[in-house]
Amino acid sequence: MENKAPVLLDVVPPYGHVIADEKWRGSVLVQNFKGSVKAIFEKELGVLDFHLHNKRCILYISESDIVTGNSYKRKLVRYRNANSTFQETVFVEKTTVTEQNFSVIQKFVVFELGLTLLPVGGQIEAAQLISQMVNMEGKENPFCRMSVSRLLDPVVMSLVQQIPGVGKIKAMALLQHFSSIHQLGNAEFHQLDSVVGQATAQNIYNFFHNPLN
Repeated sequence: MENKAPVLLDVVPPYGHVIADEKWRGSVLVQNFKGSVKAIFEKELGVLDFHLHNKRCILYISESDIVTGNSYKRKLVRYRNANSTFQETVFVEKTTVTEQNFSVIQKFVVFELGLTLLPVGGQIEAAQLISQMVNMEGKENPFCRMSVSRLLDPVVMSLVQQIPGVGKIKAMALLQHFSSIHQLGNAEFHQLDSVVGQATAQNIYNFFHNPLN
């Protein structure tokens, strides 16, 4: 099953619905969808876990995926390569077990593969996020990287706050000055310094430019 070719779905889920891989049937995640969100199960999603409206897809990386080796990285690469026309999001479980490796995973997902990463504490929190995304389908998409107003969505801000020394206020200031997370990562030190000060600027610069062992 690991080598199964990803399937790209042309079908658009009905409003309020999520197309979920069959393996999620009966899961804690699906059982905790909020409001009127409903799951439609599909056996041929390939590497995808969830397919939402407007060609948004989600890959879920669990704690067990991370602790059992690097196979999840191959899955992520296949996910990125298969879904070039989709808006790709990766949920990664950030727990006491995975926390020490989380920054490495984050760099791989966001800055090497160019995907959006959302840390979740587990399936219940993931269900809440998916429910929010589905319920906002009729509004402007808050996960689009190119709009500053959309970048200020709390979930996207939480990603920036994973950088040491960056809290909510500084994350907001950064996202008001840089049009995308990738632009933030490519910013020069003096550009960061003018927004958040020298110490935090150094933390941000190191986060993006100094590889972790």
